[in-house]
Amino acid sequence: MRLSDGLGRTFLLAGTLLCGAAASVGQTQTTTSSSGAGQATPGVQAANPFAGSVPAQPVPGVLPISLLDAIDRGLKQNLGLLLSNADTQSARGQRWEQLSALLPHVSAEPYVDVSKINLTELGFLLHIPGVNIPSTVGPYSYFDARVSVSQSLFDWKSISGARAASESVKSSEYSYKDARDLVVLVVGVNYLQAIADEARIETAEAQVKTAQALYNQASDQVTAGTSPAIDALRTKVELQTRQQLLIQARNDLAIQKLTVARAIGLAPGQQFELTDKSPYQPLEGISVEEALKRAYSSRSDYQAAMAEERAAEFVRKAAVAGYFPSVSFNADLGAGALHPSTATQVFDVRGTLTIPIFTGGSVHGDILQADARLKQSRERLENLRAQIDSDVRTALFNLESSSELVAVARSNIELAEQTLTQSRDRFTAGVADSVEVVQSQEALASAHEQYITSLYNHDSAKISLARALGLAEEGVKEYFKGR
Repeated sequence: MRLSDGLGRTFLLAGTLLCGAAASVGQTQTTTSSSGAGQATPGVQAANPFAGSVPAQPVPGVLPISLLDAIDRGLKQNLGLLLSNADTQSARGQRWEQLSALLPHVSAEPYVDVSKINLTELGFLLHIPGVNIPSTVGPYSYFDARVSVSQSLFDWKSISGARAASESVKSSEYSYKDARDLVVLVVGVNYLQAIADEARIETAEAQVKTAQALYNQASDQVTAGTSPAIDALRTKVELQTRQQLLIQARNDLAIQKLTVARAIGLAPGQQFELTDKSPYQPLEGISVEEALKRAYSSRSDYQAAMAEERAAEFVRKAAVAGYFPSVSFNADLGAGALHPSTATQVFDVRGTLTIPIFTGGSVHGDILQADARLKQSRERLENLRAQIDSDVRTALFNLESSSELVAVARSNIELAEQTLTQSRDRFTAGVADSVEVVQSQEALASAHEQYITSLYNHDSAKISLARALGLAEEGVKEYFKGR
């Protein structure tokens, strides 16, 4: 098949220009996308994807896991983060769908057709005297091979739709970063809760030993006749109460470790130990104004909400563009004939101007929906801004109060230990009964519980502050270094 050199060069030049124009539009959309800019709580429910994970392969033996190790595992295996990453990929796919309306479409459709037609089937029933009209025509063949190019030269609706999709991609990417912060929050708080449960077991074991010693002492005094039998009964009840609390504490730790394992993606049944403890490490104070300034510039969910608002604005522009005319270009070049051996060059070049005259109200409906979406996105953004203010202030309040509670709880433990020592001495000397000793032991247990709770609240407040500032990953490494 031979083509005219001049016509071939003309078609090639036109196709090159069209592809170049389309590539420029695509590059503009990408540049725009790169230049522009659900919140979990510590009480995570089972239905929350951030409480689940995709389990990793089991590791033989007992696996030691620190707080930072747990967070690193969660950032790889947590279900909420994996789903957020899939949402980002989906948004990118939707952007390419919108962008495809602005890029050239090239296709080739060669075909060879051999036909034989029954004229009577088509309704040709002519009878001319002396003329023999055959009832069938053919067989005959037809050959056509072309390369077709279609390109939108101007379509403001598609342009705005592509820009809206680009902003949606940015919003998804920011949401993915926010999901990483949520994983840090969920894993960190659950890990700290497990540490607190371990501390409660240690305290409960010490209390059981103390209660056992008091019971033995009371029993000896009852046997010696220096104390009434009720003293032994009181100390026996106290001993069994402490044993019950120890059993409950061990059960709480076992369940909490399951929660940690689910959040960080450990294999089912994987044995592990928590290597970090909970020593008190005060945090340098930060003013509310500085914290809010950081939060508004760093919170990924806030950046995602702003990108979503911009996407809604472009969606509205795309809806209004339904009233605008559009220009498109279509061309094909190839060869056609009755047989490939006799094919000659054929082509068709067409420019189309489409002017909407009456759309049946569809454009008006699109505008109403776009207005509603834009209004919702702006309201969500304002609500989130207020929520960030509340998150930052709450985290700072909790950090300050929990720091003071740690100091008070420490003092209470010292006082309760002194009180218990004096009560035991008085009981041994016979100047007090077992009621005073049991009450002193209960006061010491309460002081230990308050200290453990205040430590947990203080460390949780650190993570909450890092999350409120939008710097969870960096904040945890900074706030809990050297543990």
